[in-house]
Amino acid sequence: MTGTATHELDARGLYCPEPVMLLHNAIRDAAPGDLVAVRATDPTTRRDIPQFCHFLGHELVEESEEGDELRFLVRKAP
Repeated sequence: MTGTATHELDARGLYCPEPVMLLHNAIRDAAPGDLVAVRATDPTTRRDIPQFCHFLGHELVEESEEGDELRFLVRKAP
């Protein structure tokens, strides 16, 4: 992933809605502009995390997949 995350979130093995709930908490604790890296295995995060970013105004900087692991890099909105 590009960019240096200021927060790391390991949501592997968790299922909807837990990964997004954990991301919501991490974003709340982050400063504006901070990057939050998320690692997940639940396929629904492919839909849920981009929607979370869209509805709350955060930037989905990057999304990738390696094996069964999904990775997201989210920048907190100002």
